[in-house]
Amino acid sequence: MSKYNALWKYVEKVDKQSLELSFDEIKGIAGIAIDHSFLNYKKELLQYGYKVEKISLKDKTVLFHKI
Repeated sequence: MSKYNALWKYVEKVDKQSLELSFDEIKGIAGIAIDHSFLNYKKELLQYGYKVEKISLKDKTVLFHKI
């Protein structure tokens, strides 16, 4: 079980072509703050039919895209 499972399930349930979430929104959904390990964990999202399209450190957002 991944520490980001709650986030992956949330993204899957939203069922949009693209979804942008702030780091704060991700923390609220996942229960943990996004950190450097997110780069490794993001590969798990492919199992849910999505990928991480863009991580903006400037805007503190993550863009998810349906594959």
